[in-house]
Amino acid sequence: MSPIDKNQPVLVTGATGYVAGWLVKKLLDEGYTVHAAVRSPDNAKKTAHLDAIAEKAPGSIRYFKADLLDEGSYAEAMQGCSVIFHTASPFTSNYDDPQRDLIDPAVKGTANVLQSAKEIPTVQRVVLTSSCAAMYSDAIDTVNAPGGAITEDVWNTTASLDYQPYSYSKTLAEKKGWEIAETQNQWDLVTINPSFVMGPPLNTKSNTSESFSILKQMGDGTFRFGAPRMGFGVVDVRDVAEAHYKAAFTPSANGRYITSGHNTDLFAMTQALRPKFGNDYPLPKSAAPKWLLMLVGPMMNKMLTRKSIRNNVDVPFRADNSKIKRELLMEFRPLQQTMEDGFQVLVDEKIV
Repeated sequence: MSPIDKNQPVLVTGATGYVAGWLVKKLLDEGYTVHAAVRSPDNAKKTAHLDAIAEKAPGSIRYFKADLLDEGSYAEAMQGCSVIFHTASPFTSNYDDPQRDLIDPAVKGTANVLQSAKEIPTVQRVVLTSSCAAMYSDAIDTVNAPGGAITEDVWNTTASLDYQPYSYSKTLAEKKGWEIAETQNQWDLVTINPSFVMGPPLNTKSNTSESFSILKQMGDGTFRFGAPRMGFGVVDVRDVAEAHYKAAFTPSANGRYITSGHNTDLFAMTQALRPKFGNDYPLPKSAAPKWLLMLVGPMMNKMLTRKSIRNNVDVPFRADNSKIKRELLMEFRPLQQTMEDGFQVLVDEKIV
């Protein structure tokens, strides 16, 4: 890919989202004109934090109305853009119908955006926000992967509509992206595959992300009697934004990139908060035993099925992030910094 012309705008879908907000900030700080595609561009509550960033940055922002399920709705926002960052996709455990609430928005949204990109002659690269979930369903899958860790060569084969449907949605959406990319030769596709994204939200007023919810539970006493050693990867939201930026503007970037800073677990994440916040908030002092979770977990949360507990609790998560370090020169923030910075925002906003 030839170098991107800074005078051309770039598109960010789902621009008011958790990761997208930090990406928009990075782009504005670097002087780009950002076309921000959102469902409700006239909702000042949703865009105020981006407007405030734009006022102080050398770049500029323009809002466009678009919807994942509305075919062709991104075409106007794409006009003249050199890079498309497709970050919009649902991430929640609070769903009623997995097909309607997870699969359709993820898969149809990806198809909608990438099909439109084929009609815009200025587009040189599409950066798709995928997930490590497109590579695994449970921590046990990462242990059982070739070499004992997931790499960019691994695809999720264990998720389904009935089991880990979020992981299934990310797998289907990314496969759809690669399928469409292969039908043209105008732009190239690069995917960023983050693990569990944590760190400070730019907008707490309308943040409904799963990451925000977990962080809040750490401070409200949900885990006071113990947090499970549920194995998964963690990456700082600011590092994910940086990875998107590098994926777009490094000409040699190609393929998939595992974007995960730490192989860790839920209990270890709570312990990273103890030095600074342990005296003031009901953080757990011990890990919740697996046998107890097997008894009460399914009654507490529909996601905590006995199968998911068996495959994730007291099972290490293992991901190989060497490709993104080597090819995009990524460095990742320490876990303690990520956790402390994220939690501090909730303290400052009196959310916990």
